[in-house]
Amino acid sequence: MTSVPGRRSSTFTRLLRHGFTHPAAAERLLDLPEMAPVRTDSVLLDALGATADPDLALRGLVRLVEAQQPDERQVLLDTLLSAKPLRDRLLGVLGASEALGDHLARHPHDWQALVMYEASDLHPGVDDFERGLAEATDPVALRVAYRRCLLSIAARDVCGTTDVAQTAAELADLATATLRAALAIARTDAPEDSAACRLAVIAMGKCGGHELNYVSDVDVIFVGEQVSESVDESTAVKAATRLASHLMRICSETTVEGAIWPVDANLRPEGRNGPLVRTLSSHLAYYQRWAKTWEFQALLKARPVAGDPELGAEYVEAVSPLVWQAAERENFVPDVQKMRRRVVDNIPAAHIDRELKLGPGGLRDVEFAVQLLQLVHGRTDPTLRSGSTLEALRALAAGGYVGRADAAQLGEAYRFLRSMEHRIQLYRLRRTHLVPEGEEDLRRLGRSLGLRADPVAELDKEWRRHGSVVRRLHEKLFYRPLLDAVAQLAPGETRLSTQAARQRLEALGYADPAAALRHLEALSSGVSRKAAIQRTLLPVLLGWFADSADPDAGLLGFRQVSDALGKTPWYLRLLRDEGAAAENLARVLSAGRLAPDLLLRAPEAVALLGDPEGLKPRGRDHLEQEVLAAVGRADGAEAAVASARAVRRRELFRTAAADLIGSYGTEENPAGHDPRTLVDRVGNAVTDLNAATIAGALRAVVRERWGDELPTRFAVIGMGRFGGHELSYGSDADVLFVHEPRDGGDEHEAAQAAATVVAEMRRLLQLPSSDPPLLIDADLRPEGRNGPLVRTLASYAAYYRRWSLVWESQALLRAEPMAGDAELGARFIELVDPLRYPADGLGEEEVREIRRLKARMETERLPRGADPTLHAKLGRGGLSDVEWTVQLLQMRHGCSEPGLRTTRTRTALAAARDAGLLSPDDAEILDDAWVLATRVRNGVMLVRGRAGDTFPSEAKELAAVGRYLGHGQGHVGEMVDEYRRATRRARAVVERLFYGA
Repeated sequence: MTSVPGRRSSTFTRLLRHGFTHPAAAERLLDLPEMAPVRTDSVLLDALGATADPDLALRGLVRLVEAQQPDERQVLLDTLLSAKPLRDRLLGVLGASEALGDHLARHPHDWQALVMYEASDLHPGVDDFERGLAEATDPVALRVAYRRCLLSIAARDVCGTTDVAQTAAELADLATATLRAALAIARTDAPEDSAACRLAVIAMGKCGGHELNYVSDVDVIFVGEQVSESVDESTAVKAATRLASHLMRICSETTVEGAIWPVDANLRPEGRNGPLVRTLSSHLAYYQRWAKTWEFQALLKARPVAGDPELGAEYVEAVSPLVWQAAERENFVPDVQKMRRRVVDNIPAAHIDRELKLGPGGLRDVEFAVQLLQLVHGRTDPTLRSGSTLEALRALAAGGYVGRADAAQLGEAYRFLRSMEHRIQLYRLRRTHLVPEGEEDLRRLGRSLGLRADPVAELDKEWRRHGSVVRRLHEKLFYRPLLDAVAQLAPGETRLSTQAARQRLEALGYADPAAALRHLEALSSGVSRKAAIQRTLLPVLLGWFADSADPDAGLLGFRQVSDALGKTPWYLRLLRDEGAAAENLARVLSAGRLAPDLLLRAPEAVALLGDPEGLKPRGRDHLEQEVLAAVGRADGAEAAVASARAVRRRELFRTAAADLIGSYGTEENPAGHDPRTLVDRVGNAVTDLNAATIAGALRAVVRERWGDELPTRFAVIGMGRFGGHELSYGSDADVLFVHEPRDGGDEHEAAQAAATVVAEMRRLLQLPSSDPPLLIDADLRPEGRNGPLVRTLASYAAYYRRWSLVWESQALLRAEPMAGDAELGARFIELVDPLRYPADGLGEEEVREIRRLKARMETERLPRGADPTLHAKLGRGGLSDVEWTVQLLQMRHGCSEPGLRTTRTRTALAAARDAGLLSPDDAEILDDAWVLATRVRNGVMLVRGRAGDTFPSEAKELAAVGRYLGHGQGHVGEMVDEYRRATRRARAVVERLFYGA
């Protein structure tokens, strides 16, 4: 058809104004002869422009008109022109759903199904949908009838006649009617099976909760029984299984009309590995003995929908008491939280930012939280036992379990997110929860939700806003009402009863809910600004505490710190305004005893947690400078060393806090840091800190007794883990003391001065105080405990030349100057290098002696009753095994391989690998075991506040060590198995490399 250029320009402009994005293509469609009424009628053009996608709506309308018989086209167009409700519904569907447009093109008479729903207050139920499906006697006819009914639901939805909750309920009712129709077809196809059994279909998930999506698996459970005692139970179950399988095929199989939806029976006992159909007694036996927490959570939505109504009612009546006892199960909340985390962990990284249902701030967050509250409080309050998320949320608000404003805000967010989900699925009737990326798709989605000015930008803004509300749902749903329970509320406001608050705290993992409530009351009661800020902080902190192995300890520690610093202006402001500070504090306070004990001795150190640089380790030069400055300001040696120990305490807290936070992860890095990085960081930080503290103590003693200069040159040599930069939190500082009289000085006076310095340093560093002591261990000196504490360099030379044993040469592998006269320390290292890296390596007799010593140590030094597979230091594949293996390589090859001349185990291990002295696989196995054993020792010290070489026996402490090692709640067994596996592999390498087996 030839069009007039002027009119074309006018039409083009009108199409753009009405929202068409492809006006040239639309113009060509309007030029078709059969579309003349649409082209010339502004009413239809306006109606097309009001749809989500005018271009899509016009294409769908052209296909529908073309599919009509010639005498039917005018009827359709006349009806569209004269009947506004029908016009809005039909064009609304065509502009929102390409798939339903395809259906209407295949079945052009189905548009008339919309005529019967013109009354705006007509909301069909199951009976109406059953009538709509009644004539379908085979699977293909059922699919066509299902799409016809779906067309009517979508029409009311896109026109706003129904809200999202009503739409979801209608979709669930349609699913119910469809399951009944499919079962009827299955029974007709197998009358002998139908006669042999009773079969009940129990809807689960969204169908059971009356909140189904457009395209979703329909979750079901099948229950079968005998029709009478004359029928064998096994026969009845087999017949019921055949009926259930046939029903599933009818709904799930794809034909030219597509599938209806998959019927998913994997929520049944034992999942896909269990029988498809069980008797009621078999279901109950499973739930009473074997069911996991998530299965009871799923049963919360169970609803009989098809088959034998009496059997369905019996099933729900029987399992309901079990559902409402689930919150009393051990590890109830951790199980629910673990399931939620598992869902998030399984989202592909490329999708997580677009995942509307499963991602953070998505629909599943709301549903899980509401269900958790239902299971906790529904035990005693039957009003909460609804399968619908929104109905349950309203009931929680009405009962005072959730603040009314919070429930309204969360309900609004849930409705918006569900609306997005519905419209995304409606477009092509595909099961997806991903927000589209294309501009055109986003524009259609935004317009379908009523966002017209700038649909793409407005959609993104609204989605992010509602997602942010949902991300705060733990604060909104779980913890805020706990504060209301202990606070004075305005008249007429509801709040949790004390009993309900205790139940919630207990369910969330607090072992002493009564004490927790007292802490909350003490922290948040009153009208002061301090109490107001605490009421803002506590809901979030309570969630972080509950996510730890010891929530009670976290809350108690927070109260103690707040009592100590509550009047300090910066403290609460820091926690309120610096989000990282509050989370870091919560993690530190609930992770064990060491870090909180250090913090409570000087609570002002909490400021470190809010400083971006606060958790970074400080180098030895910086530490030594600060320590020596503090010593210089002090009055007397005791005060000076006390100042040095105070710096050490603060820095130990910094190191421990950084270690804990790095292990548990942050919002930016949820997985935490690499364990090797954490081990090296702790070892270096504690070593540098102890070296600086010893330097400060040395300066303090010398200044008090001799002024600026000691009568002898004096150096402290680090040994063992101290010299290896591998100290853990509970390690002693192994040292050797060496001195050398100054030129012209009296040797006796020099010796006395050196001995006095050593004795006084050790005394001052161990004085009882609020600061942890620093124990100085000099047992690795010549002659051991029987030898003098300090020797001259010449004395060391004489001893090593005449009397030194091979184990002493091995111990000297870790020797490194740590404090005092640097030049004297360097000459000591020159003295011992030939001993620890012998020019000709080790002879066979020396190798045998080292092996004998190691074997003797394994049999004599392992504590009685200790499990040799779990002792981190002396056990199989533990620290001693790895270190002695590396040290043997160092002594045999250190003279010829410069890389082996190091005091650090991991550095030497890497050098031995690079030199070809052991394979990369063996090096990795030994390194993994050494790092893991070191982290176990660090974790035990952090959790218990005292050193230990084995896993704790107390369950809560063991769980806390597990969290430190990266294992979530309920995975303690996996942690122990992982340790045994890593050390068993390491021991096999040690047997080959060290013992020559």
